Amino acid sequence: MRIRATVAAVSGALALSAFAIPGAHAADASAASRADVAKVQEAARAASGKTAFSTSSAADTGTPYTLDLSFSAVKVNNGKPIVAGIANKVTAPVTFNITHAADVDITADDFILDMEIYRGSYEEPDSILFGDDLPVCTATSTTAATCKGTIDVYPDTDLVNADATTWKAIGYAVALNGVDITADDVDWSKVGYVEQDALATTKLQRYSKLTVNASPEPVKKGKTITVTGKLSRANWETHKYAGYTGQSVQLQFRKKGSDTYTTVKTIKTDSTGNLKTTTTASVDGYFRYSFAGTATTPAVKATGDYVDVQ
Repeated sequence: MRIRATVAAVSGALALSAFAIPGAHAADASAASRADVAKVQEAARAASGKTAFSTSSAADTGTPYTLDLSFSAVKVNNGKPIVAGIANKVTAPVTFNITHAADVDITADDFILDMEIYRGSYEEPDSILFGDDLPVCTATSTTAATCKGTIDVYPDTDLVNADATTWKAIGYAVALNGVDITADDVDWSKVGYVEQDALATTKLQRYSKLTVNASPEPVKKGKTITVTGKLSRANWETHKYAGYTGQSVQLQFRKKGSDTYTTVKTIKTDSTGNLKTTTTASVDGYFRYSFAGTATTPAVKATGDYVDVQ
């Protein structure tokens, strides 16, 4: 089970790793790395007075130095919204570039780098999402690299409906430089840390479904056709699909032999997401409903329902 980021005792970027530690579905190495990041962040922020507590030992000394590394060209899910249903895992690709000083060894076993997304404020994020595994970076020079990772979303454990909004990307890197940060006395001045906020934005949306049924079939020319359907979307709290109410949906028609749909009329879903309207039969063809989408819900089109007009 993945741990959601319900922020209470800690705040700011500290929470981005202190809470964002993957559970059973992630590799042990990744979990350990994220836990290490949390300790480094605690030390960095405690020294600057930005956090209300620290788990550092009284024997610990120094403050993590600012690692000479920066992120750029961050793209989440190829610039498209991340759309999640009610159960199936969704994996969104993340790509970015890094530049760093020549003495920063990004290939070291104890070098940790990640890209996460969060919603809410930087100081008190409401939720954080991240990848099951840490990104993989390929050096393009002695001071630059291209990196690929993922944001892995588990709707049945990660999400609530309020998560259908805009998220920000934040990147961080840690160079432990051989320092054992589990020891009783840690010299934090030998550990490097950097984080960069608001690198990109992405939307998280609730998967939508749309159905259509035109009847009677067949029908005589000039008679009335009744077209029904339903617009529904994922509810991340009940883990079911629920009707999307009060939404404008277009009834469209495509003549047999044509590839183009034209809009017949626009109607709204009722209190349970249902659609119902009538039109006059004229020629053979396909009826469908088309929903343009909203900020929280993607566009969707029903598969056309063929009507034989006699």
